[in-house]
Amino acid sequence: MSIKTIAAKLFAKRIYNKTQKWASKPVETQQKVFEALIKSASETEFGKDHNFSKIKTFDDFALQVPVRDYEALKPYVDRVVKGEENILWNGQPLYFAKTSGTTSGAKYIPLTKESMPFHIQAARNAILSYIHETGKADFVDGKMIFLQGSPILEEKNGIKLGRLSGIVAHYVPKYLQKNRMPSWETNCIEDWETKVKAIVEETINENMSVISGIPSWVQMYFEKLHQRSNKPVGELFKNFHLFIYGGVNYEPYRAKFENLIGRKVDSIELFPASEGFFAYQDLQNEKGMLLLLNSGIFYEFIKTDEFHSENPKRYTIGEVELAVNYVLIISTNAGLWAYNIGDTVQFTSLKPYRIIVSGRIKHYISAFGEHVIGSEVESALQLAMENSKISVNEFTVAPQITPKEGLPYHEWFIEFENEPENLDDFALQIDCEMRKQNAYYDDLIVGNVLRTVVISKVIKNGFHNYMKSIGKLGGQNKLPRLSNDRKIADLLKRE
Repeated sequence: MSIKTIAAKLFAKRIYNKTQKWASKPVETQQKVFEALIKSASETEFGKDHNFSKIKTFDDFALQVPVRDYEALKPYVDRVVKGEENILWNGQPLYFAKTSGTTSGAKYIPLTKESMPFHIQAARNAILSYIHETGKADFVDGKMIFLQGSPILEEKNGIKLGRLSGIVAHYVPKYLQKNRMPSWETNCIEDWETKVKAIVEETINENMSVISGIPSWVQMYFEKLHQRSNKPVGELFKNFHLFIYGGVNYEPYRAKFENLIGRKVDSIELFPASEGFFAYQDLQNEKGMLLLLNSGIFYEFIKTDEFHSENPKRYTIGEVELAVNYVLIISTNAGLWAYNIGDTVQFTSLKPYRIIVSGRIKHYISAFGEHVIGSEVESALQLAMENSKISVNEFTVAPQITPKEGLPYHEWFIEFENEPENLDDFALQIDCEMRKQNAYYDDLIVGNVLRTVVISKVIKNGFHNYMKSIGKLGGQNKLPRLSNDRKIADLLKRE
């Protein structure tokens, strides 16, 4: 056992004990975060505009500060981007994490000297939590890779900006620098396909022990490794035993991954975003990720079925329930206030608080009032594939409201790795699982408002080509699981 392995185990125990302290006092922990945030920002422009000096309780805060998304907060963000100080948070941000917007073009999410350390600590603590639970630490002696965006940063009015993953690349601890792959030069390649080829060449003969990234893009890396070597990834990398991922649900990819690797590997799920690092998987055999209540973020939750009402109730951590779909609302030490990040979550445990990401509030299908969410379609597909040789590379779902004939339906666009023997039977299996999970959808089928699921096969690399065509190939970009319109569907039909 190496010195680094021994040190990792000792450090893991220390961090575990610290985590248990705040996790065992969730309401008290969040109250302290809330009070610190309000006090710190009371003299900012936002704080003055919203009477922070008079806010004593969460109820006061809810009265003074409405829930906002990026569009609603943009007038304040624009002032920060122009270089003004003390607008949303004290001073100026260290960075802007640049993300793709919808109606406003690029979004600039501030990262401050107070918020940035939590992004780094959370990723580190997720690995340490795994080490403490399993006792496995030998992987720290091997090579590690995170498939991420370019670390090259631009500058806007004196503030550096880039993709979050590129910013985080500047904070890799010194003790991991020698283990980290790929090289800085390769990481700076902008074109994703060129970058992946270079990563394959750099890593194919290395002792890779940890591989991390969004599953769809890691899959592309694994496929190119297999093409280059004609060997399973697990044979190439005999000490590869840990896959770290975030951004999308791993389950639809798991069978394909295990086939490419040639064996099972442990995995850790993360829930990072430009707006904050919210949760990580703390136990291998427990569903859900530990919600980080002590990371400079105050959480609110609004039930999704109440979200679009005139004055929905805003719940705090002590009021949430299991298995209810909530819109996640955050206030942070980066200056985001009652901010809707767009993700929906469900609690799988209340002692401690663990969550799953159930979807996006804007990514759903409710063309007929069914309000189908991401976790439902992912689960339906996974259950339909159980105990079969069927495997899927990628998929998305859209409503077909005006078919040429017959009733409307949900159209599933699926790129198969291994196809079902009977596509119609497989569609019925998916439909059956959807009806079990969503009572509204079941009512529409029973009432002959909708017909059962229709599957449209997508050609090999069809989704890859689609993402490339819209300039979102690789990095942190994700394909929406659901659309309430036909924009993606119509483009896929042209493939």
